[in-house]
Amino acid sequence: MGEAFQGKVAIVTGGGQGIGKGVARRLLAEGMAVVIADSDREAGEETAAEFAPFGAVLFLETDVGDEEGVVRMVRETVSRYGRIDALINNAGIARHDWGAVERLELADWNRLIGTNLTGVFLCTKHAVPYLRAAKGSIVNIASTRALQSEPDTEPYAASKGGVVSLTHALAISLGPDVRVNCISPGWIAVGDWKKASLRKMPDLSPEDHAQHPAGRVGRPEDVAGMVAYLVSPAAGFVTGQNFVIDGGMTRKMMYVD
Repeated sequence: MGEAFQGKVAIVTGGGQGIGKGVARRLLAEGMAVVIADSDREAGEETAAEFAPFGAVLFLETDVGDEEGVVRMVRETVSRYGRIDALINNAGIARHDWGAVERLELADWNRLIGTNLTGVFLCTKHAVPYLRAAKGSIVNIASTRALQSEPDTEPYAASKGGVVSLTHALAISLGPDVRVNCISPGWIAVGDWKKASLRKMPDLSPEDHAQHPAGRVGRPEDVAGMVAYLVSPAAGFVTGQNFVIDGGMTRKMMYVD
């Protein structure tokens, strides 16, 4: 796919750490210029410096829930590279346990929705004119929490369910100029893809791996590979879809004996 990506530009929100960092690395390897838009300056600057030998990479400090910041991020991307071919909406608050719903603070709910869902809307809104011009592609990163839940995860589940629904709505509204797809990762071990001050090797047991039908816990590379496919010409007939990358866990019945 490398030749198809030459001269093209991707924005990866939340690209300083975790899954987003893995996606940024893969797209750079494919030959794209990559803008890492992240609210964590330490992580973003560190990752941009680490990836500089691999291609054209730019870090822009961005809070995706702040419209002025998103406008600035898009403007600076176009100023530097002249185009936007792919938008990877990955930025999000990953906390899962928010406590019982009757004690959930509205401010906490709004903060998570504002980043995980409204951030996808804002980045899409302001990147769309350039994506239309480039006949580009959007990939939103949701979660298997959009499909199944544990207790006390209402804000996160709602935000990721919203991302899945927003994906197919956008696919209809923006087609045929822009394709829009979604990835819902399951358990992805990201400890070794964190910024240096937080980095550690994942502490995974044989049981952690064995409970997955695929035989192992996921890695950022697993999600990055699907992103690379979805933004490539090979996926030209694919839009409005949600791809679950979870080692088969959402297909596994789990009952306590």
